[in-house]
Amino acid sequence: MFGYRVPDPDEAMLISGGRRGLGGAPFRVVTGHGKFVLPVFRKTRFLTLAMCESEVSETCVTRQGIALTVKAVIAFKVGNDHESIVNAGQRFLSDQDQMSVLTGRIFAGHLRSIIGSMTVEEIVTERQKLATEVLETSKTEMAKIGLTVDSLQIQSIDDGKTGYIEAMAAPHKAAIQRQAQIAQAQATQATVEAQQAAARNQAEYARQTAVVQAEFNAQVDRAQAQATQAGPLAQAHAQQEVIAAQTELALRAAELRQQQLVAEIVRPAEAEAERIRVLAVAEAERMRIQAEAAASHDRVALERMIIDQLPQIVKEAASGLQGANVNVLNGADGLGEIAAGLVGQGLTILDSVRKNLRADTAPAAPRPSTEVQVRGKGPDAAAGRVDID
Repeated sequence: MFGYRVPDPDEAMLISGGRRGLGGAPFRVVTGHGKFVLPVFRKTRFLTLAMCESEVSETCVTRQGIALTVKAVIAFKVGNDHESIVNAGQRFLSDQDQMSVLTGRIFAGHLRSIIGSMTVEEIVTERQKLATEVLETSKTEMAKIGLTVDSLQIQSIDDGKTGYIEAMAAPHKAAIQRQAQIAQAQATQATVEAQQAAARNQAEYARQTAVVQAEFNAQVDRAQAQATQAGPLAQAHAQQEVIAAQTELALRAAELRQQQLVAEIVRPAEAEAERIRVLAVAEAERMRIQAEAAASHDRVALERMIIDQLPQIVKEAASGLQGANVNVLNGADGLGEIAAGLVGQGLTILDSVRKNLRADTAPAAPRPSTEVQVRGKGPDAAAGRVDID
């Protein structure tokens, strides 16, 4: 939008013209948001709030009168508060590079002042103390120009060609060298002692090895002599032990085989035989019961059949008389006697069948011959005789 200005996150926008800023500042300060600025009537400038760096290389004289060249690096920036931005804007807005130059000069002056009150030993051994004192003495002065210091680092301290710092380090170097030489001597002595101990250990090892080897050879010789003397006897004992072991193994194998045969053949065969015997007994009993039942049933059925057929038998016997030349001598009485004979013959047949059923082994009875005599009156009475087989 025309006239609307927004500062960067690391910038402060300074708007001059119009009403004054806070605290009577000649301009208004805007950070973190935009603002509408009237063209022509208002003027907008930007002041950086980013980190800046300044290097210092200053020759300083210590309390001992020894000149030292001290190099340091200062990290600083414009303060974030409104007062610091106003102070820095009034001093550096037109030439913001002057912030680094002025900061370097300020710290160079404080370095000379503080180093002049310290010895070389203190400066060399207590660099952090030197940096802290410089920061503390420069804080007030830097705040007046709207700047804050984040850090101060002493990079190097050089005494030029005087050699004071080197001479100061000489005793320490000598002590270190002496300690190094002592350590080297001790290491050399330790190495020699270790080599000597290793040589002694090696000699002792060789001696012990020789002793052990000699003892081993002696034992081997004794064992060989004993083996030579007791060889046949030992071999016989060994063979006997082998035979005994083989015999025991064979007996054990035979026992196991016998148990296996009993388990696999005898027991199943006995069980099968018992099963067959039980089935045979049961089958015989069943057949006996069926035979008795059948015999009883056949007798009853046969008697019933004969009884049922008795009238037919008599009828058939009577039919055999048809057309026969039969003379009835005594009339009606003769006919009655013939009928009675036929009935009696049927009963005889029935009785014979019953006896055969009761005695299966009894010989069959001869078939009875029934003689019917019919006696009549008159000269032809002899002709009334009838034989029925």
